[in-house]
Amino acid sequence: MKKHKGRNRFIALCVTPAVILFTIFMIIPTLNVFRMSLFERGAYSPTEKFVGLNNFKILFQDAKFISAMQNTILLIVVVTIVTFAFALVFAGILTREKIKGQNFFRIIFYIPNILSVVVIAGIFSAIYKPENGMLNSILSMISGETVMMLWKDQPLVVISVIIAMVWQAIGYYMVMYMASMASVPQALYESAGLDGAGRISQFFQITIPLIWTNIRTTLTFFIISTINMAFLFVKAMVAKGMLEVGLSFMYNQKDAGLYGYSMAAGVVIFLFSFLLSAMVNKVTYREPLEF
Repeated sequence: MKKHKGRNRFIALCVTPAVILFTIFMIIPTLNVFRMSLFERGAYSPTEKFVGLNNFKILFQDAKFISAMQNTILLIVVVTIVTFAFALVFAGILTREKIKGQNFFRIIFYIPNILSVVVIAGIFSAIYKPENGMLNSILSMISGETVMMLWKDQPLVVISVIIAMVWQAIGYYMVMYMASMASVPQALYESAGLDGAGRISQFFQITIPLIWTNIRTTLTFFIISTINMAFLFVKAMVAKGMLEVGLSFMYNQKDAGLYGYSMAAGVVIFLFSFLLSAMVNKVTYREPLEF
């Protein structure tokens, strides 16, 4: 009995600092965001005026906020689909096929993930440069005439941000899926091959189902992180006003001195990400397969 109590005290002693820090730096600020969304207040003003849900009523009638959320949803859908498709295909090729220098390719693909968003934004800004950027130079060589496409202006700015975000994320998820695929028994592929199943059939009927739990987990985390990454890429890479996403809209409202209105936007984005994650978890649920 004394041993059991001592073990519980030790566990409580280890967990308590983390709980205190999480409460101070996560729970309390989050609750304060919800509280502040019900007030009208300037960013640096000590006075507050309770307005209830008025901030939310104005927010849902704000065309700029609606457009920003549409851009956020577009980036989430397109970046997620493209990133996961390429990550799974590359992981499947590097895991199943006998390619020399597999570790080299792992490192090369993973490097973008360890770079900061500012560095990646700088790299792609140079690539997209209208006068002598690499992309326009390649297009000029192919077409035989000078190409001066403005990749970071409308309507190409969304495509440019999507390319940068996909390039940054592919390697990380590819390495994760390679680790999962490596645990799939080779005997399953050999049996499927004897039954006449090709590489593509094996990929969709054996590999994907057996690593589905990992795909489902990473998908949820990726969707949440994309909301934040979209803001970082837009802030670091795109001229102000050229492209607006949910978090950049919230940030700009804070800069304009509309603190309560900005917090209302933050609450909506928080609830949107929470509900979207719950929906993805529900839709992608499958009974786990054992092998």
